[in-house]
Amino acid sequence: MTLHTSREPAKTRRPIMELLAKRWSPKAFKLEIPTEDELISMFEAARWAPSCFNNQPWRYLVTTRDDPEVFSRALGCLTQANAAWVRNTPLLAFQVMREAFEYNEKPNPWSGLDCGLAMAQLIIQAESMGWSVHVMAGFSRDRVRAAFGVPEGFRPMVAFVIGKEGDPDTLPPDDREEERAPRVRKELEETVFSDQWGKSLF
Repeated sequence: MTLHTSREPAKTRRPIMELLAKRWSPKAFKLEIPTEDELISMFEAARWAPSCFNNQPWRYLVTTRDDPEVFSRALGCLTQANAAWVRNTPLLAFQVMREAFEYNEKPNPWSGLDCGLAMAQLIIQAESMGWSVHVMAGFSRDRVRAAFGVPEGFRPMVAFVIGKEGDPDTLPPDDREEERAPRVRKELEETVFSDQWGKSLF
């Protein structure tokens, strides 16, 4: 296992896996592109995520700097703020969700959760191999549809970058400051309840 980040691990109340404690979402990346074998491992991890009725609603659109025209097309789907730092990354992809069950074509209310589980497994697999993943909501679904021919019944869910952590000094000033900020999370008392809403389990 390669724990590649130089940042301090998360300050947790009890020990968790070191890989999870070290995981974070950088914006500064080196330009090295994962090999085909490495990408296969990452997407295999996503492939084996659990899903309702084993529907596997996730699909992926993947672009790299090796194809500047397609990478630029993907970059054009992002918000201006995200495009400012993503243009200096090696791989930009989109996760797309199938909205209906395949077996009966009825709406699948759990497909978003299923896609999240697949994304989490991809991230953890990437981290275990020395790669970082940054997931983004700042993009246009309509632009992704138009740029990549996404059919009806499929909804672009998130954009994400895969790469190796780089030098924060390469980022625009606002992003540079964010890159060096401490990681924070809500306390468990704010999110884990017992027999009444708002009553902490811990």
